[in-house]
Amino acid sequence: MEQAPDDWYANEEFWAETYAYMFPASRFEAGAQDVQKLIELTGCRGGALLDLCCGPGRHAVPFARRGFRVTGVDRTSYLLEKARAFAAEEDVEVEWVAEDMRRFVRPDTFDLALSLLTSWGYFDEPDENQLVLENVRRSLKPGGCFILDTIGKEVIARIFEATYSTELDDRVLLVQRRQVIDDWSRMENEWLLVSDGGVRSFRLRHWLYSGRELRLLLAAAGFQDIVLYGDLDGLPYGPGANRMIAVARR
Repeated sequence: MEQAPDDWYANEEFWAETYAYMFPASRFEAGAQDVQKLIELTGCRGGALLDLCCGPGRHAVPFARRGFRVTGVDRTSYLLEKARAFAAEEDVEVEWVAEDMRRFVRPDTFDLALSLLTSWGYFDEPDENQLVLENVRRSLKPGGCFILDTIGKEVIARIFEATYSTELDDRVLLVQRRQVIDDWSRMENEWLLVSDGGVRSFRLRHWLYSGRELRLLLAAAGFQDIVLYGDLDGLPYGPGANRMIAVARR
């Protein structure tokens, strides 16, 4: 499989072309339902919230509806446009910030920070992924909480499929080809969008982390009271896990 470009995540076309798959209406409905689960899991019931890599606002907007003061950060202008439209439709105020997560930091500002839907671990240099964790910790108030949602290496090993396909609503077939590389350190992906107009190909790559690895990285960034869960309902991170949810505090 051909290697993805180092900055694959900066390709606005990728997010626009795959939006229908990444963010269907059902995912927005699930995002609204997630809010109460995130509140229960973190114990944070109000205050200033950072949604890092907020995408089209599927969590930022429901949190704003609950009275949180929300800042949504994303580097992708296409997704931020969708987020602004969603917030306007729901008549809520959210601060939207166009910025790279490696550069965004507001010391001692937020009560709660979110990184959801495997939005971390994109950068080829491990130090840059670690920098993001350090920035989040600096941006939290003392005692503030960070919740990071990704898919753990143990979960990937259990459910791995080299090829997967799904038909989108607009009669486009999405084919995903996956390859584990670098001794189970990273995942190389090719997404093929097949339609009457031909085939579009996008390549992406991200790091894979085990529970132990993620815990060590969070601790190295200065987080404390780190707990791992297998889903947003609080399932322990073990053989039945569907995701890897880390809850940590400054």
